[in-house]
Amino acid sequence: MVRLKGFQKLTPIHEALQKFFDQLKIEKLKTVAVPVHQALNRVLAEDIIADEDLPRFDRSAMDGYAVRAEDTFEASQFKPKTLQITEGDEVGEKQAKQVWTGNPILEGANAVIMLENTKRINGKIEVWVPVTPGENVSKRGEDVSKGEVAVKAGTRLKPQHLGLMAALGITEAKVVDKPKIAILATGNELVEIGGKPRENQIFEVNRLILSALCQELGAEPFDLGIATDDVNEISEKLKVGLEKADAIIITGGTSVGASDLVPAAVNSVGKPGVIVHGIAMRPAMPTALAIADKKPIIILSGNPVAAMIGFEVFAKPLICKMLGLEQEFRLVVKAKITRRVSTALGRRNFVRVHVSQCGEEFFAQPVSTLGSGVISTMTKANGYVVVPENREGLEEGEFVTVHLFDSIEVVDEDV
Repeated sequence: MVRLKGFQKLTPIHEALQKFFDQLKIEKLKTVAVPVHQALNRVLAEDIIADEDLPRFDRSAMDGYAVRAEDTFEASQFKPKTLQITEGDEVGEKQAKQVWTGNPILEGANAVIMLENTKRINGKIEVWVPVTPGENVSKRGEDVSKGEVAVKAGTRLKPQHLGLMAALGITEAKVVDKPKIAILATGNELVEIGGKPRENQIFEVNRLILSALCQELGAEPFDLGIATDDVNEISEKLKVGLEKADAIIITGGTSVGASDLVPAAVNSVGKPGVIVHGIAMRPAMPTALAIADKKPIIILSGNPVAAMIGFEVFAKPLICKMLGLEQEFRLVVKAKITRRVSTALGRRNFVRVHVSQCGEEFFAQPVSTLGSGVISTMTKANGYVVVPENREGLEEGEFVTVHLFDSIEVVDEDV
């Protein structure tokens, strides 16, 4: 059997992605309206246009006194200026009106002097520090002007975006609907979490991992369960996924063994079927990319770490495109590798590392360069280093770029 001979050719990552997206027409997802307080991490579908200035009036940026700036010129602790406190609706010459942060600036005033730079004495204040016109005043429209695009379409909404929208009085956001991603695991050796595994069986964890990764990106996972190593059973579950979801991710059954039947099953449910199979990367070499009935299918390794790396490289850009986003890149840091790492020439290697900071320096400790089924290497790591195809490893002490997926440990220099 050809399958048992191994991959005859491996496709570079960039070629695989190009072939995949060249043949895939991603249909625009519908727009839905959600309350602003439920819009965190959703992708905005339409520009938010300010229908009024923000702030709507000149207001105090400090607790203190609204004054005419020119009445404070040359004030000092040794030669303070004295102003009369007014309770009226205007601030006249050598007058001051007490204000709190956010209060409107009364007519006649053009600055606010901070409370701690004054002393109140019998209806008057001593001013110890001069202010300039406009100092400690938030001008009308300083934040956002009427008619301005406050938040652009295609923005993944963060807390600050929601706060700005709320400040403009907006209660609903029009966002891109969540793409539905069907997730299927395959293999006779798999048993559901909570079940009782027979001899030589293992708990199936990839669906849980991949579902969480989808949710992290703003997609909605749709569980297709587990299929045994049977082409017909796999095909039937794929048909359900094609009917119910916008894309399918399959894990397992994608290598070249006798029981690796997923590519054949994918080819049986729609055209053009498998486009690329076998990627020049490590881990996740058996990854395959396919299209059936105009819907994308990503076939990932059954090994958990390989599945996660394959998701990072192929499923993440797909989901971003479906949401109308540019590729979302991870934060990176330059770090010194703490020991030599050997990698395979001709493949792009993803080396898991644990980054720590000591003083001003960052250090990357390789967790493992092998073991694509060892999930703990991902829990011990907080980032990965990409070693290009033309490199045979990394030298101890070399500076590398680490793509972070967790926080950095800070180590005491005295330890």
